[in-house]
Amino acid sequence: MTDARHSFETPILPDLLPLCRAALRGVEQYQARATETVRGRVMQAGRADAELMVLEQDATHGLAWVATTVEALRQMLAWADRLGEAGQFGALEAGLLQILYGEYLGQLHGGLPMSQAEMMRPATLGLDPDFGPEAGTLIQRGNTLALRRAVAEMIAARDGVSVFGATGLDEDMEMVREQFRRFTEDRVVPEAHAWHLNDTLIPMEILDGLAELGAFGLTIPEAFGGFGFGKTAMCVVSEELSRGYIGAGSLGTRTEIAAELILEGGTEAQKAHWLPQLATGAVLPTAVFTEPNTGSDLGALKTRARREGDGWVISGNKTWITHAGRTDLMTVLARTVEGSTDHRGLSMFLAEKPRGTDAAPFPDPTLSGGEIEVLGYRGMKEYTLAFDDHLVPDTALLGGEEGQGFRQLMRTFESARIQTAARAVGVAQSALEMGLAYAKDRTAFGKPLTAFPRVHGKLAVMAAEIMAARQLSYFAAAEKDAGRRCDQEAGMAKLLAARVAWAAADSSLQIHGGNGFALEYPISRVLCDARILNIFEGAAEIQAEVIARRLLEPPKN
Repeated sequence: MTDARHSFETPILPDLLPLCRAALRGVEQYQARATETVRGRVMQAGRADAELMVLEQDATHGLAWVATTVEALRQMLAWADRLGEAGQFGALEAGLLQILYGEYLGQLHGGLPMSQAEMMRPATLGLDPDFGPEAGTLIQRGNTLALRRAVAEMIAARDGVSVFGATGLDEDMEMVREQFRRFTEDRVVPEAHAWHLNDTLIPMEILDGLAELGAFGLTIPEAFGGFGFGKTAMCVVSEELSRGYIGAGSLGTRTEIAAELILEGGTEAQKAHWLPQLATGAVLPTAVFTEPNTGSDLGALKTRARREGDGWVISGNKTWITHAGRTDLMTVLARTVEGSTDHRGLSMFLAEKPRGTDAAPFPDPTLSGGEIEVLGYRGMKEYTLAFDDHLVPDTALLGGEEGQGFRQLMRTFESARIQTAARAVGVAQSALEMGLAYAKDRTAFGKPLTAFPRVHGKLAVMAAEIMAARQLSYFAAAEKDAGRRCDQEAGMAKLLAARVAWAAADSSLQIHGGNGFALEYPISRVLCDARILNIFEGAAEIQAEVIARRLLEPPKN
């Protein structure tokens, strides 16, 4: 098979798509057997038993990884079919599909990495990994050295683009991508490494430029001053900005969370007041949820809000508050129901604050905090934040009703995790581009690095995995846009994309050799940035737990 745009001959299996379809059926059956096996270990009286879920974490989380990998294979095949119908399924796209199927089928068969030190193997569940002869063919002849070299040559020939391979999105979305790609190349990439090394806030000029492009109003309805785009547009924009610098790609995250909180749970007055200001970037929000020693256990929060006169007084301590200083609005989760000890006593507040600076982040005397120094994910800064009888008006209670805060927040998790998956795709793409550029320019033993199998092999696998993570993210976004529950799909997208970003950053740094360990090379920044993706917006273990619980739900009649 040859690509119409380039003349590279590629060792694509002649019956690739039928092989992939049959192999997918085989691993779907394997996933079904794995699900029933895990159900037999953890279900009591028709429900997943909490203690058994903990005891069987290797199996339950392993099941989540199996299902995530199968979904990635499914979405890659769906992507290939869409491209085929549009006449866009060329040699590069076929190469990415074949490498991905060969690699992920092999992992499902022999050992699926849940982390660097944890492998999910069929023996964990006592299952025989027989996926059928077609899967065997792809495992043996799919991810070959010859194909990896051919794919690496093709992406090297297309250097200078932000996606290697057709995305399958429509022209409107690609126009959005190109607009933000130009902004990223012109305004973000040249300065990103200096922002990181100096640990400085991203300049307001960048935020103003993003506001002019509509980055903060992408998914806010037109009636409230936004563009009314869906989550797919959010993915595309987050990808492109994160490709330049994860901090830039994350600037819109808090706006996305705040806007969805208000859209889903706010009063009409709250929507009319806040959404237009969020859409234009006139108001910058920050999410104030996490507390010391609670992590993902939001039901255990201790920050309290008590009624006083015509308002509420908030007291307590928060941590890991991103962009807390230079923002105007805090979405604060606090306990309002006296005597409550779980999520049912929590309420959400829209608390205004005066905008601070790097030097003086909290000019309000009832707010104080300190910067948390971090390895990466800089540009907005992380803070601890203490509320000392911070007064907010009665109208700050989201929706005007107590005890709804946890439910209101839960509605935002799907979008936040989809957006995080897109950020991970952008970071991974950045790592791939840096590794490719270095490998093309650097020579060893009289040859460019790209001539060595373990270099061009890394590049090709990176490209295949990035496309899989991208398609899984777009799938989750489409499910969200269709109004369907997608906590499982969003969790899968975030789980896989975070692993792909870390693997890509690590592989790219390895291609750089010793220079990759030098601060002057941007890949050192990308490695630090990639590591956080497996932690925030729900750590990988939390994602696996969410996915497993959904998979173990009794089938609906």
